[in-house]
Formats: sequence, C-alpha cells, structure tokens
Amino acid sequence: MTEILEALALGFAAGILSGLFGVGGGILFVPTLTLVVGLTQIEAQATSLAAMIPVVALGAWRQHHYGLVRWRAAVVVGVASAGGVAGGAVLADHLGNDTLRTLFALLLLGTALHLAVSVLRAERREGTDGPATPA
Repeated sequence: MTEILEALALGFAAGILSGLFGVGGGILFVPTLTLVVGLTQIEAQATSLAAMIPVVALGAWRQHHYGLVRWRAAVVVGVASAGGVAGGAVLADHLGNDTLRTLFALLLLGTALHLAVSVLRAERREGTDGPATPA
C-alpha cells in the first residue's frame, strides 16, 4: 500500500512540474522511483517510459486546444524518437544497473549545467538587475 501511495504522490507532483515547466517526466520520475520507491535503475527507466503514455496524451490534447501543437514537427520528432527509444531500450538492457545509474547522473548534471549557463548568459544580456520592466 505504501508503494502505491508513493507512486500516486510522485505521479501527481511530476505532473504538476511537467505541466508547469515542460520538463520531461523521466528527469523527475527516474530519480524518485529509484531513491524513494526502491526500483532498480532499469526498472525505473522502463516504468517512467510507460508512465509517460497518459501524461503525453493528456498534455498534447490540452496544448492542442490552446493552438500550440505543431503537428508536423511532433510527428517527425515522434517517429524518430520511437526508433531511438527502441535502440536505447536494447542498449539499456545490456548495460549494468551501476553503469545506467552513472550515465543518468551525468545526464542530469549536464542538464543542470546547461540550464545554469543559459540563465547566467541571459542575466548578462539583460544586466545584473534582472529583466527590463516596461516604463
């Protein structure tokens, strides 16, 4: 029962953050599934992929109603991603849990570094006082 409650809390929190910031569920799901729920890295990654099906469907449907989805680009990216995820799943299955965890940690660090650098560059362009406000 505890695992179900943890999974519900994770899903709800990740859904809010994904909808608010547009972050991929895997960045939120995988660490929580390994650290809180106790899944192995490969189990967490596979579970995260499966969990994204309803999230993606609902998110795309809502954003479509706002007129924000560019379907041609979405189909091209989606088809290419389907091939990539199939290959990635095969590769992940052949790597050990420790290797996967290390690679995932490096991905998170790289993402954090990229975000930090982009914020610093934006601040430098706008000056140190933050974004300009209209007069």
